[in-house]
Amino acid sequence: MHRLLLIDDDEALAGPLAQYLTRFDFQLEAVTRPSAALARLGAERFDALILDGMLPEMDGFEFCKRLRASSDAWRDVPVLMLTARGDLTDRVVGLELGADDYLPKPFEPRELAARLQTILRRTRLAPVAAPAVPQPTTRLCFEGLEIDTVRREVKCERGLVELTGTEYELLVLLAREPGRMFSRDDILNRLRGQEAELFTRAVDILVSRLRRKLEPVAALKTLRNAGYCFALPEKP
Repeated sequence: MHRLLLIDDDEALAGPLAQYLTRFDFQLEAVTRPSAALARLGAERFDALILDGMLPEMDGFEFCKRLRASSDAWRDVPVLMLTARGDLTDRVVGLELGADDYLPKPFEPRELAARLQTILRRTRLAPVAAPAVPQPTTRLCFEGLEIDTVRREVKCERGLVELTGTEYELLVLLAREPGRMFSRDDILNRLRGQEAELFTRAVDILVSRLRRKLEPVAALKTLRNAGYCFALPEKP
């Protein structure tokens, strides 16, 4: 049975949702404050988090950002964000900060269960796919740019580049195959497994922000009406 932690200040939500999710082999526990969630994560293991966007102490976006930036073992726990705000900008921000999926309120519990199953399936499959990546994979070096895939660090001529988790994943995805064109749908499906038709504009925003952070290194090339590719030559 998969253990889930719900972080939502709506106390009335937890009981009915926990009961419903048991039929999908989920055990749901709930807290109403981010501080309580951090305490639970430090003491127990959870397979995924369901995170509300509007919370006391800090909002869900800030919580997700801190979670992904921490050095604790649970920094990579899958996160599905819930929010009453369904704007595209909110979805993009949540994904950029490291959320694995996004579901606006009100939601159908069956859809929530399906999305959680998809997230956990990707998590289980990830270690199997890793050995197929060509070696060496620990360092990708290009003219004016270096990516350390062990430390998850990116350096350019002016020093370290601070990236969100999703920005880093996008950069590594493109940099592993310089010159290959990736469509917006390819990028979404490879990074997060999202429903591409819902988030195609999110890729454009994500690429734009990544470009600004990498300047003056012109690493990302736009192929009109097609997608994006990594354009830097590899160092010999």
